[in-house]
Amino acid sequence: MDASTPSTSASKDTSSTTSTYDVVIVGGAMAGATLALAIEHYTQAGLSVAVVEAAIPDNAHPGYDARSIALSYGSCDLLERIGIWHILSPFATSIKNIHVSDQGHFGLTEMHADKEGLPFLGNVIELADAGRVFHRALEDAKRVTLFCPAMVSTIDRTQEGVTLTLNDGQTLHTKLLVAADGATSSCCDMAGIERHAHDFQQVALIANITTTLPHQGRAFERFTASGPLALLPMSEGRSSLVWCVPPEDAPDLLALSDHAFLAALQRAFGWRLGHLLHVGKRNMYPLILRQSNTLISHRVAVVGNAAQTLHPIAGQGFNLGLRDVVSLAEEITTAFKRNQDCGDISTLLRYQRRRTPDRDNTVAMTSGLVHGFSNTSAPLALGRNLGLASMSVFQGLKAPLLQRAMGLVER
Repeated sequence: MDASTPSTSASKDTSSTTSTYDVVIVGGAMAGATLALAIEHYTQAGLSVAVVEAAIPDNAHPGYDARSIALSYGSCDLLERIGIWHILSPFATSIKNIHVSDQGHFGLTEMHADKEGLPFLGNVIELADAGRVFHRALEDAKRVTLFCPAMVSTIDRTQEGVTLTLNDGQTLHTKLLVAADGATSSCCDMAGIERHAHDFQQVALIANITTTLPHQGRAFERFTASGPLALLPMSEGRSSLVWCVPPEDAPDLLALSDHAFLAALQRAFGWRLGHLLHVGKRNMYPLILRQSNTLISHRVAVVGNAAQTLHPIAGQGFNLGLRDVVSLAEEITTAFKRNQDCGDISTLLRYQRRRTPDRDNTVAMTSGLVHGFSNTSAPLALGRNLGLASMSVFQGLKAPLLQRAMGLVER
């Protein structure tokens, strides 16, 4: 197969063949798909890219299930720069305001797009919609070949390149392998990239909620004694719920009738959206910080959830991963324009140097918020509520939180 063959996602010839690509990306959900499209855009299809994805994007796909994702203002801007936002925006619901409060305490702060002179602070997109959009964009790309469904069986590295064997017997050869295959990345395992984990001792309950009062583009982050609770604006007047609770409480909440579940949620959230009327299908996910010990190895780069999987507090996970993706695409493009090897260690080191400060700061911020707002000690509760109240009065104090919430950070 020639590396410039148009992308396909149908079943492939299972006879043993070897195809050569400039970049092979393992994982075709949002991080991997965005990277492939960013490389295509920045290099004007000057590099050949293969994307290996195990699952066809539908509601059963682990990267494109019934959840929603909050894209910060900065992330929407990055997606616009690489020519993707216009195909995603029809499925987006704008976040106009963000309301942050601490249950049972006086502290709260609000952020408003119009006060910042912006059209929105972010956007919410259902992952199922994103999956269909990205899958179609990959199929339409000139020099992206999509192997789906397909899995990587082995990875062999030499000084000059990487050879991957797929589960159907095909082999792919490349100068650069990118691991974008999620929190439990088998690609990282095969490449010997170690990860460490921290269990937050919380479970996220996910569901879509309908309320009597229209959300009007308002997003809510509420800190409760059991963990943070967020409601994000969605299409059709719905709100996307992420409710973090102790693991021992989650099964009982899932087992409640819809009426009883909504009553419990009403007690935790309050009445800012009026009466909570309906709840959709409920799911739960354990919340564990997983972080790779490095972003690079010999001819390998790591991006997205394969690099770090964050607590959903403040909605930083995909937004941080997107900054990984675009930064790596830029460094690959720089090497391409200089007629250099895109998998060379100098390219990978530039990527790692750029991403380490933002990565470390975002991980520290999200983990600090989880532990700080989960602590019920009176002095700490007073301190954090004074902080929230002060941010409502002094705009300068709010600026760092607002900038990170909007994704306007150096990368």
